[in-house]
Amino acid sequence: MQKLVIDTDPGVDDALAILMAHAAPDTEVLALTIAAGNVGLAHTTRNALKLVELIGAATPIHPGAATPLVAVPEDAAFVHGVDGFGDVGYAAPKRAAEREHAAATLVRLARAHPGELTYVMLGPLTNLALALALEPALPTLVKRLVVMGGAVTGRGNLPMPRLTVEFNIGFDPEAARVVFDAWPELELVDWEAVVRHGIAYAELDRWFATGGAIAEFYEAISRKTRAFMAGTRDTEVWHGADALAMAVALEPARVAQWAQRRVMVELVGEHTRGMTVVDWNERCGRPANTKIALEFPLERFRTIVSHALGVR
Repeated sequence: MQKLVIDTDPGVDDALAILMAHAAPDTEVLALTIAAGNVGLAHTTRNALKLVELIGAATPIHPGAATPLVAVPEDAAFVHGVDGFGDVGYAAPKRAAEREHAAATLVRLARAHPGELTYVMLGPLTNLALALALEPALPTLVKRLVVMGGAVTGRGNLPMPRLTVEFNIGFDPEAARVVFDAWPELELVDWEAVVRHGIAYAELDRWFATGGAIAEFYEAISRKTRAFMAGTRDTEVWHGADALAMAVALEPARVAQWAQRRVMVELVGEHTRGMTVVDWNERCGRPANTKIALEFPLERFRTIVSHALGVR
């Protein structure tokens, strides 16, 4: 049985990844720890509560960091909607969030299950950086750390002036620096890999038409995001960043190609603050700290996503 803890800032693509984890066989989601990122913490927490209510899961929801460690927050409401779920006006969830802070939850669960847990980081790394301050030995307690973030050759997804930077790392570069410097080996699914693993909009539409209540909900909350993507990229495919990261977390043996390199996080620069700098030519004299996932079988990725939406 694979045991996951998912740190997330839902967000439309986070929602799909959470659905994938709960639909996966032989997988238990012990908790969702929540951060601000795509939108503010009140919205990301409410969205997580609504999602687990929709699928009938008892997964505890632990709110955490409402702001980056240092930076002024810059959210992605223009992509995800003001509420992060497309502003569709869904009915409020009936459940309440837990009182324990997300960082404390990350530490408590790692201590309770040493060497057993996979931490899947789908948003900014603020909660994990705080957890490392509470428990510096955390990397020795966690079996795997999977991070969605970065742009390994500088082809990011932020607007000017930080074109080299991906959103999750760019939202809180200081937290990302703490995590990358502390972890001896993490698994990275970066934005550039996401762009290589698109799913056709026409295929999504077929799934939405046949998947039932979960697919119907996801179609509604993702409508604004899909329209944004379709209007800003010259492509007929949709890119689900957190969905690809979750596929790698669930089935790492299917990754067809990894690159093991040193990855560092830049903290200064008008164009580069938050950039993930990769020592591709192994010249920095420091050991590799990151396994970069380069290729996941697209057909298998499509299958995992469609199953999460209720399509069989």
